Amino acid sequence: MLAAASLAAVGPASPAAAESGDYAWRNARIEGGGFIPGVVFNQSEPGLAYARTDIGGAYRWDGDRGRWVPLLDWVGWQEWGWTGVAGLATDPVDPDNVYAAVGTYTNDWDPRNGAILRSRDRGGTWEAAELPFKLGGNMPGRGVERLSVDPNDNSVLYLGAPSGHGLWRSTDYGETWSEVATFPNPGDYVQDPDDSSGLSSDNQGVGWIAFDKSSGSPGSRTQDVYVGVLDKDNTVYRSTDGGRSWERIPGQPEGHLAIEGVVDHENGLLYISTSDTGGPYSGDSGDVWKFDFATEEWTNVSPVPSGSEDNYFGYGGLTIDRQNPGTLMVSTQISWWPDVQIYRTTDGGATWTQAWRYGAYPERINRYEMDVSNAPWLTFGEDPEPPETAPKLGWMTQAMEIDPFDSDRMLYGTGATLYGTEDLTDWDADETVTIEPRARGIEETAVNDLAAPPGDTPLVSALGDIGGFRHEDLGTVPDLMHTEPFHADVTSLDFAELAPEHFVRVGSGDDDSVPSIAVSSDGGATWQPGQEPSGVTGPGTAAMAADGSAIVWSAEGAGVHRSTDSGASWSASSGIPQGARVQADRVNPDVFYAHAGGSVYVSTDGGATFTESAAQDLPHSSVRFAAVPGNEGDVWLAGGSEDGAYGLWRSTDSGASFERVLGVEEADTVGFGKAKPGSAYPAVYTSARIDGQRGIFRSDDAGATWTRV
Repeated sequence: MLAAASLAAVGPASPAAAESGDYAWRNARIEGGGFIPGVVFNQSEPGLAYARTDIGGAYRWDGDRGRWVPLLDWVGWQEWGWTGVAGLATDPVDPDNVYAAVGTYTNDWDPRNGAILRSRDRGGTWEAAELPFKLGGNMPGRGVERLSVDPNDNSVLYLGAPSGHGLWRSTDYGETWSEVATFPNPGDYVQDPDDSSGLSSDNQGVGWIAFDKSSGSPGSRTQDVYVGVLDKDNTVYRSTDGGRSWERIPGQPEGHLAIEGVVDHENGLLYISTSDTGGPYSGDSGDVWKFDFATEEWTNVSPVPSGSEDNYFGYGGLTIDRQNPGTLMVSTQISWWPDVQIYRTTDGGATWTQAWRYGAYPERINRYEMDVSNAPWLTFGEDPEPPETAPKLGWMTQAMEIDPFDSDRMLYGTGATLYGTEDLTDWDADETVTIEPRARGIEETAVNDLAAPPGDTPLVSALGDIGGFRHEDLGTVPDLMHTEPFHADVTSLDFAELAPEHFVRVGSGDDDSVPSIAVSSDGGATWQPGQEPSGVTGPGTAAMAADGSAIVWSAEGAGVHRSTDSGASWSASSGIPQGARVQADRVNPDVFYAHAGGSVYVSTDGGATFTESAAQDLPHSSVRFAAVPGNEGDVWLAGGSEDGAYGLWRSTDSGASFERVLGVEEADTVGFGKAKPGSAYPAVYTSARIDGQRGIFRSDDAGATWTRV
């Protein structure tokens, strides 16, 4: 038996109750921004719902405020992987109980094992039971819902584990866990055995758990339990004795993976959606099947069977209308072009209708209309030719749930947001269903870089997946991300400190023909593509001279180059190694700085040539550094690793030498803000460990003392 972790009560009474001094913490609103792999409604309390994300924590719906409330914002540096949620379960017997299976990666990217977090107050506070293995909230197959509570005996929970660790169970409300020794199959599906990173070469393991509630009684363990396994030949198992013994269900379909499973306990049926991959990015074939408990027969009820020439997708999200159990909906797991498809049946799969169909090709007849006025960026700035639409109906749709108390309410996840409707049954009257973003309060972007120009000017962000925005008002969702060109992953951006309307950004997109660099002359409101020097294989980092006269770009594959015509042409910089991280002095337009391999390089001719500094004993990796606005030659450098130099350093002589900032044990980034009243030097901010405590710290005296904010 795995004992509960020693770290108890790991979450604060409220995410906002963490140490904050005189700071008020709020999100810069984007609403969504990433994959929503799971949505669950409580089966006993109307209106209670939860959503999970792959990197951005878990959320509870607050109907009174009409927004999602973050539940895991308290997760700190040491447990950073716990923001990836691989499974989520709400207790159908006691709605105050909620559980989250947390851990971001099963490979060595995440150094910590996974955990089961349990809350007795709907996510206000948490306790943790650490597991002897990792979980993969951001791994392939993450749309499979791996955590479930017995609807009759809520002290019993099951977890489907990845990496060959099998099926796990708790019998004490999630406090302790042990492997179910009698469960016969830990799964064997591996997406890409040749992936040396371990991301796609992991065994995706055991997936969903579904209960036939009618086989138990309140307070007594449910006897009939169904489990989906990521194994194409043996994908559904059952127990008829409360989990003591298990068998592969005879006659089951083979050749696909059971992605989701739902039990219709009123009519004695199990439905499964299947795909040839675990998703969420792929899936070229699949079916929907129905298993009759009384006859022990399997029936293929696919809207488009895998044997049809029209089937080019697997099936993902699967949900049942608990008010009308013969009504189900299923989504295509992925259909990049022209769009995801959603199917609906009101007769148990005998017949299906679909969200959209073709008219006279390429005409598309939609059963729905999209209203994205509350998150207009979801169009991605596109106006595609039919049959594509902007916004898309969805993609990566493995989460889809009909409210068990309201047949008109349905939510489903995509790779960028959570969508929903409040008039779903209009579908059956052949009327138009309105679909809107329902992600208010959910914020899960990966922030790669930020730029805050001086004065009353907008914040500009560099994000993963959706590129980034010019945030005119931090409390308002932006209209559109950076486009023309659109970079899905912007890795670096900079502006001219003395002419802050001039910007540069670098990133990568889905189209190799799109240059990896763009420039702006209006503060990031509009952008123009630059040209690339030959050999560019990735975006790297870029810096802009203080007056905008030059750009220095350290691109992957091509090395460091300099442009004096806004990226129209480039010349190679000398004296600097490939892969260096670059920054500009914020006062002197001729001075640029770079770091590579523990050394600092300085240019005094606008980035044309660099000379290695004599500075020593600096960190070799994971370095972020920045020059101070208004102070020529003033540079702060943070970074390192536990097996080498790690901390915060400062140079006041343009990088010729650096002194370590005493008292800062570890630091990972550094930035500057408005000076304290009466002080001429900007406030310094760092994410660091100081006096043994991790946090975000501010110094108002150039690093002599620090306050945790």
